[in-house]
Parts: sequence; C-alpha cells; structure tokens
Amino acid sequence: MARIHLEKLRHSYRALPRADEPADWALRDLDLHWADGGAYALLGPSGCGKTTLLNLVSGLLQPTEGRIRFDERDVTALEPGQRNIAQVFQFPVVYDTMTVYDNLAFPLRNRGLAEAEVKARVTEIAEMLDLGASLANRASGLTADGKQKISLGRGLVRSDVAAILFDEPLTVIDPHLKWRLRSKLKELHQRVKRTMIYVTHDQTEALTFADQVVVMFDGQVVQSGTPVELFERPAHTFVGHFIGSPGMNLLPCEIDGAGVPRFAGHAVATASAGSPALAAARGKKIELGVRPEFVRFAAQGEQGIPVLIERASDIGRFRIVDARCGEHLIKLLVAEGQPVPEGQGRLAFDAQRTRVYADGWAVA
Repeated sequence: MARIHLEKLRHSYRALPRADEPADWALRDLDLHWADGGAYALLGPSGCGKTTLLNLVSGLLQPTEGRIRFDERDVTALEPGQRNIAQVFQFPVVYDTMTVYDNLAFPLRNRGLAEAEVKARVTEIAEMLDLGASLANRASGLTADGKQKISLGRGLVRSDVAAILFDEPLTVIDPHLKWRLRSKLKELHQRVKRTMIYVTHDQTEALTFADQVVVMFDGQVVQSGTPVELFERPAHTFVGHFIGSPGMNLLPCEIDGAGVPRFAGHAVATASAGSPALAAARGKKIELGVRPEFVRFAAQGEQGIPVLIERASDIGRFRIVDARCGEHLIKLLVAEGQPVPEGQGRLAFDAQRTRVYADGWAVA
C-alpha cells in the first residue's frame, strides 16, 4: 500500500498546449494527497478528467507537468508494471477458458508464489466475493456481475499492491445488482484496508463507497472532502448542483452597502455574515446557495421571502415543493405530515447552511 501525492499536476493531449489557455488542458493544477489505506472517489460528469487522472496514477499516461509520488518514491516516469498497482476497468476483463480459481490465481502465479500460498489467497478472496461455490466453474458461464467480481478479486488477491484503481466498475452491471456490489466493495475495503481509488459519475456510488470524494469539473478539482462536507459546505456551485437530489438552490443576489446579501430585495442571513470577503465580492457574479433540506416555510409572524406555491411532489417520507419568487424557482423538502400552504407562502432559509458564492466559489 502507499500514500499517493499528486504534485502540481497538469495534463494535455495537445503536442504544444498553451499555458494560459484552459481549453488546451484535460487536467489543470491538481495537488492532492491520499493517505495509505484510504477509500477515495473521483466524481464528476463525463469529460471532466476523471479517467485521465486515474490513468496518470496507474502509469497508462505520463503527465505533461507535475509529479506523482507513491510514499516518497517518484513514479512519474515509471511504467504501469513498475508501480505495483491493480486496475479494474469498466468492462470485466476475464479469461473465459479458465476456471474462476485459475483467473484469481493468475496474478499470483505470475509472481512465482508457492501453490499453497496461491490456494490460501484465492480461497480467502473468493469467499469475500461470494465466489467460493464457483471456483471450479469456467468463467465463460458467469453473469456480468460475476465476471466483474473476478476482476475485483484479481486486484484484491495480491497483498503487495500500492493501490487498487476502479474505473466505473459497475457501469455494465444490472441496476438491481449494483447496490449489492457497491455494498460488497465497501465491505471489502473495510476488511483489507488497501488504498482504493474509484472513478464514477454516480454520486450514490461515490458517497457510499468513499471516505473522501474528489469532485471534478472541467479538468479541475473543485472540492475534496467527506460526503458530509460536500453536502453541507459545498465549496463551489457545481458541487452544490451535482451532489444532492434535488440539488442546491442557486439564486442571484447582490451585496448591499452594509455588506448584507439581498435576494429579490430581501436581506438574507448567511453563514458568511459579517465577513469582509462579502464586500470584496462586489462586481463578481454573486449567488446564494441553499439546499432544499435547509429551506422551510416561515412561521406565523416571521419575515420571509414571499413565494407562489406551484406544486408538491410526493416522494415518500418527503414532498418536494416547487415555490416561485418572480422568475426564480426555489425547491424545498417538507416532511411527511407537515402542511404545505396553498397559493402563496413565505420561505425562510437556515442561515448557517446558506452560503454566498462569488463567480462560483464560496465566500469564506
């Protein structure tokens, strides 16, 4: 296992990228530290640079600029085989003519391990993956999720790997089986404590698997943190929009002469109240961000933002309410059994969970 440090990393697929032209770079200005034995996810939409970053870590690509270190060892120029990593790809990679046992044993036999040790390791990993009863079967007869389990097992069976990298490993798995493999991956990490890095565009996969999630957008890391930090304190409007269902409400606002954010003419208390950074943000694109979970109907006699109630959608324990203030839609979650006004109402925001963003980035 290894600590991984990505140091001032940039990568371009162009022969002569322009340093000051963001469009020339697939990855820009990355500096990340991953602890030994941690579970990490790279989360973002297609084309944001997730797989490029994973391939840089594995050695399938070499960065245009920057360094990659495993512990204190500089591996930037090393080939994949010299980095001692395992990689599980989007589509299962198995040897159909071999048995499940021989598939799992393959990387160990290649390294010259004694057959008794091979048997012990294969049996242990097969039981973890619920493949124990299939060891004598040919891999060609397995379902897609069974074959992907073999791919996972080949990464786990080696005890000497620096890290195990997963590139959207559940994409080809039937939806009703995904939750089983997702839970199994989390369980496996807790048992084997290897450094694991998981690429996905699915927030549920990322937030349930990883201790730390790296959210990427347009070749940049916009925030790295725990699932709770990403949900409660989004550092960028993209994080607020991308994580959560529904995503964060983003409302245009302005900063008045007293440094108070105002939306639709109404003063709004926020987590950054009194910060000098609010006044310094004037002239930028200013937005208020508040998640639907932290919006409520104002109590009687309490000031609030006047809205028109458009609809309420029942999703079980909650209703998603669409309220409109002028041309701006605001979503809030109302618990089952709580009343929803008809026609008009007033909304209040949780001040400590309401954030101000300037040009997309949270104001301290």
